[in-house]
Amino acid sequence: MFSNNPFAELSASIPSGVIQAFVVLMFLLVIAGTVFDVIHKKSARYFFENWRKEQEKGSRKIQGGELAGLALATLFVEVLTSAEFCNARRRIAHLLTMYGFIAYAVATFVLVFSSGSSGPWPLLWHLGALSVCVGGYWFWFAIRVDVAAEGNSPWRVMPADLFVLSLLASSTFGLLWSWTQGSGFGWLCFTLYIVATLVLFGGIPWSKFAHMFFKPAAALQKRVARADGTMSNLPPPADAPEQFGLGIKRAAPRNY
Repeated sequence: MFSNNPFAELSASIPSGVIQAFVVLMFLLVIAGTVFDVIHKKSARYFFENWRKEQEKGSRKIQGGELAGLALATLFVEVLTSAEFCNARRRIAHLLTMYGFIAYAVATFVLVFSSGSSGPWPLLWHLGALSVCVGGYWFWFAIRVDVAAEGNSPWRVMPADLFVLSLLASSTFGLLWSWTQGSGFGWLCFTLYIVATLVLFGGIPWSKFAHMFFKPAAALQKRVARADGTMSNLPPPADAPEQFGLGIKRAAPRNY
């Protein structure tokens, strides 16, 4: 199972051009959904206006070299290692889901547009989907905010949950499809896999998918605000809770 390219076997029933067109459509939906999210919610406009106002309050200007250093720190701390999470379990679950999704998406593109099934890509596709399932289900059932403590049902689902639930569904049914390929149950899993993937990428305007593009920018803004002396209401960077002599300590979230 882990060494087989499920898309290569699928091409015997569905033309490769149709499968490739579907992947291209998903890519276009990401672009269109993100642009719509930015325009409709005006998040980018608010972000840049807020950053400009914060810079005007700063006691000094951040120049190119220092800004590049802050950007690298943001990349390695907040983006690549998710150090902003105080809870170690949530951080691990987030990293498993994030890197699993990256591996899953990249391997899908390679397997669909490559006729060969050899190399590490089939294994990476399966391991990526499995990593998403481990991290995602762990988060959803064991780490997620305790909505019951807020007077809500633990099974309460909101539009913001659309991203993680559709990603879990896509990964789960993708693995089941690969495992049962060639059987009647395999076609059922494939159909559910396609539907879940359509929801994942087509539901961007209603999910938190676009959030991943703004999160690094917000983390960089936080670092710049601390470095230029701006009195910001943002919490300090994850790796420097008492940097710049502010004496601010990060407290672990109470609901995680």
